Amino acid sequence: MLRASTTRFLLIRHGNTDAVGRFHSGRAPGLHLNAEGRADVERLTATLHAIPLVAIVSSPLERARETADPIARDHRLEVQIDPAFIEIETGDWTGVSFAELMPADEWRRYNTARALTRPPGGELLIDVQRRAIDALLQWRARYPSGNVVVVAHGDVIRSSLQYFLGMPIDYVLRFEISPAAISIVELGDALTRVLQVNADSAPRALSISA
Repeated sequence: MLRASTTRFLLIRHGNTDAVGRFHSGRAPGLHLNAEGRADVERLTATLHAIPLVAIVSSPLERARETADPIARDHRLEVQIDPAFIEIETGDWTGVSFAELMPADEWRRYNTARALTRPPGGELLIDVQRRAIDALLQWRARYPSGNVVVVAHGDVIRSSLQYFLGMPIDYVLRFEISPAAISIVELGDALTRVLQVNADSAPRALSISA
């Protein structure tokens, strides 16, 4: 059984969009789930149906809301929006394809020294990590027990996991966070554990957690 002093955060990347793997979407409005992304959400909703949830929190961007809303309806919960989980600000790279960025020295530095390199006009990943961890701790204080879904974005989830795993921020590309994948972090009074990274389902034990 889930201990009374433990909160498990199910960190879920939004479902697929036409930008994934093609270009930096950043915080630009108007990007919605594509057909594959909507199928992702159907699968997620079914996967999480038997798992008791105390809250569902989402980035304010459309693709995150469209992922969170069906799960919330299935659990008869309201989606709570937290801007701290919004996508990294990609500045001048917003809307630019990865193919176009590939030859640029600044792009190569960004992918090898992420702790020190920001997109032009954008945000450092360490600042993304700071705001995301601060928000998780605040939600932990609000819900000191139970399972909380957080729907966010790839770099937000990667950098959060890096913090809890004690990994340098420059190692951000050493593991994948796929669309609609579930990673789980358990925050307790005296113990923090990463239970799962980038999985298609949630452990059966969560379905009997109180």
